[in-house]
Amino acid sequence: MHPIALGALLALQCFHVLFLALHDWIPLGTFNDVKAVREANPGRKLIAATLISLIPFAIGLAASAVYFGRAYPAWLFWWLWISYGLLFVGELTAWWIPYLFHREPERAARYQVMFGATHAFLPERNGIRPNTLHVILHILTLTTLVVLGALTAQQGWPHS
Repeated sequence: MHPIALGALLALQCFHVLFLALHDWIPLGTFNDVKAVREANPGRKLIAATLISLIPFAIGLAASAVYFGRAYPAWLFWWLWISYGLLFVGELTAWWIPYLFHREPERAARYQVMFGATHAFLPERNGIRPNTLHVILHILTLTTLVVLGALTAQQGWPHS
């Protein structure tokens, strides 16, 4: 597999794992509001949400590191496509569809509590204003899928 694309995929996976593990726990200035997130998701709920969202990506990262520099087995391609595909669908459903197409007042109110004080550069639409940190996440999720697609095509999977 192409070493630059393979390195890019590994770096993107590292970003995702670090983001999912830390963005609700470590203050990042105006890019997040950990106090507001903890008020909206107290104690065990936030721990559970972090672990549930983190584990599939940590497994994919660990397996990608094990196979780094070698052809990925079919199961790993499946794992990465399913996990990052579902993540991207979730990002579209949670942020972009309500932002661009229709109001979801409950979601907008929840996002206002958790993200209202965070940095954002997009205008508010339908009561939602995607914050900068999540926009970066979403762009990098799409980039991960593009790099994964290039590697998949290069390897000829799933046919070989």
